[in-house]
Amino acid sequence: MASTATAASAAQGYTYSRPSGLDEGLLGLSTSGGTTSTGPQAHPYFFSGLLTQAAPAAAALTALADVARTRYHQPRPTSFRDPVVTCSGDRLRMESFSACCGVYARLDVLEGALDGEVHERGTTNVDVNGPLREALARVGGSDPLHLAVGADELAVTTLDGAVVEKKVPLPERWLRGFAEVQVITAGFDPRAELAAPEAVRFLRGLPKGSRGELWAVPAGRSLRVASRAAAGAVCLPGPERLRTMLPLLRFAKALRAYGPSVRAGSGPVASVWELELPGMRYVLSLSPEVRRGFSGEGAVLEALASDEAAGDADLLGALLSFEPRVEPDLLAERAGIGAARARAALTQLGTSGKVGFDTAEAAFFHRELPYDPSRVAALNPRLRSARTLVDEGAVRFATPDVAVVTSNGRERQVRFDGGRASCTCPWWADHGGGRGPCKHVLAARAVRESEGAAAAVLEGEGR
Repeated sequence: MASTATAASAAQGYTYSRPSGLDEGLLGLSTSGGTTSTGPQAHPYFFSGLLTQAAPAAAALTALADVARTRYHQPRPTSFRDPVVTCSGDRLRMESFSACCGVYARLDVLEGALDGEVHERGTTNVDVNGPLREALARVGGSDPLHLAVGADELAVTTLDGAVVEKKVPLPERWLRGFAEVQVITAGFDPRAELAAPEAVRFLRGLPKGSRGELWAVPAGRSLRVASRAAAGAVCLPGPERLRTMLPLLRFAKALRAYGPSVRAGSGPVASVWELELPGMRYVLSLSPEVRRGFSGEGAVLEALASDEAAGDADLLGALLSFEPRVEPDLLAERAGIGAARARAALTQLGTSGKVGFDTAEAAFFHRELPYDPSRVAALNPRLRSARTLVDEGAVRFATPDVAVVTSNGRERQVRFDGGRASCTCPWWADHGGGRGPCKHVLAARAVRESEGAAAAVLEGEGR
């Protein structure tokens, strides 16, 4: 798979052996180039067998495609963007982002809904097109559906020129969003669980046309919608963004919500909404505001700026093999590092798209997004600016906990208080660190850590 980038977007090229389609009970998902447990492959062949829950799977895949072609702050359809699919042996994960980068969607087809043979583990794109979406909308009844993710070599070579090439505009903020969302949601906890009847009432009762910030507040066995935050509440920014769940409600078994801890008066935050279906989960992660994509949240910046975590991430990344659930303690033991370093390294791997995070299992999972992971750091302007400030010698420490950073002829003061930091710049005044550190904090932290490391080396040599 080849890609070329401009300042705003990349034209990502996908080559498929044939279009995906649904014909006579066979759902054939064509794969593009991807990474597998045995190395890169042009058209990996992951799974063949039965989808034992055909109707909910077809409806959920349609919902996933609808998210991928929606720009929620300017509601109008866009072109299809092909989802990323990972085969982890006991499950298939299908991931997508909205065109505006404010909604991350994932469909986990679990072992209970699959009956067949796993041919390979790995990650790829699968073709999603208009005719396939129309065919999926017609799937009903209780009969299982045959599923093939990819095709064997013989099938591919006998298609007589049926090669399909697609060019899909892939905004850089979409790539950054993939890196941000798993880092953000890794800090979430379960906040609410609704049984099917309550889930149906709650989702169908959400205000229509509301694109502002609301809150879901616990109310007995259900949730009620409020205009302000309260202890235990889950942020519901733009309830319209949950509408792709409505066609799935006839299959729903439960609805779960995840988010950070909030209190009365808290500002908008991201949240995760998980609809449990027979043998699968449909998950939507919502950015804090409808007009605010995940790409600008800055959650990855601290991890990207850490040299130690980057080195550990390279070590741990080589040990991963598309596990559905990554065990940090086991990885730490295999790598010969401490558990805390292993968890920091997993966060770093999340910034490069090598792991995602599953809130239902409170665990990372391995996958390899089909783009160059080194681009993620380059796509973050604050990190680029911070590195420039360091290279220019713009950071000096007045005391061990106070740095003065000169930027554009103005001095900004960065103050450290344990692991926390603050800055006197306008960005910090506006966001208070709620959207990640500013460039001045990043630069000061980098200098502080490098000077601390140098001092440790000198101390060791003095002994």
